Amino acid sequence: MKKKTPTKHSPTSSRSAPDPTLPIIKIVSEEEEMHVNMELEMEDKTHDMLVKWGKEAATDEDYVRIAIDAGIREAVKALDNKQK
Repeated sequence: MKKKTPTKHSPTSSRSAPDPTLPIIKIVSEEEEMHVNMELEMEDKTHDMLVKWGKEAATDEDYVRIAIDAGIREAVKALDNKQK
């Protein structure tokens, strides 16, 4: 398995003006992660149990990652719709 090496980022001046409605979030490092998306079939009670366990195990950082991922997907979707 490949070792994860954080990558440092420095600010650049070529970026467009930030959206005034959003707080500034600075990327200070990143790690490449390998993952697999799976489509799963299970009973409803098994799904409910896994959701419960996931909520018990989730950290604040997990919620931050989910929110950023959702925000990026929405921004890309909005740009795609705007370009059509």
